[in-house]
Amino acid sequence: MKTKVYLNAPITLGFAALCAAVLGLHYLTNGASTSLLFCTYRSSWADPLTYVRLFGHVLGHAGLSHFVSNMTYILLLGPILEEKYGKNLITIILVTALVTGLLHNFISTTALLGASGVCFAFILLASVTGKQKGIPVTLIVVALFWIGNEIYTGFTANDSISQITHIVGGLSGAGMGLLFKDGEPKRYL
Repeated sequence: MKTKVYLNAPITLGFAALCAAVLGLHYLTNGASTSLLFCTYRSSWADPLTYVRLFGHVLGHAGLSHFVSNMTYILLLGPILEEKYGKNLITIILVTALVTGLLHNFISTTALLGASGVCFAFILLASVTGKQKGIPVTLIVVALFWIGNEIYTGFTANDSISQITHIVGGLSGAGMGLLFKDGEPKRYL
């Protein structure tokens, strides 16, 4: 019997490949490409690159360990979510990037990069994924543990990690999971 390798999650793998390519570019340009295109920070709305960075920041990573940490979650959860949500997963990634980028630019003066917001969107999105109607108990439990930990870490740790991005990314994933509960957007009008 032959074992066959197949492409099970093209969106997830494509996202991971884009992040890997951006990391390679980061090393080739000694971080200049990341600063220019793949991290977001408060800048003029007249600068067209501001809009590129609002989405591109989820592709940039500060180094290999940052990249591996984020990709582990994305490659673990992405195929399951892609099976359920299909091409809507692209929308979920883009909305999460935009929401976390905008919020960060409005409340912070530092730069933001990495797919952590997407990771946490996937974590809470996975906990709303199921066949039952309503809000699953797993979503409530995961959200309490995870958001509680992020709030605690935000007050007690002195690091360069944006806990607000994690929280907003997670809420974005949960909200879109409820919106796309059956794999297709709900029609409320």
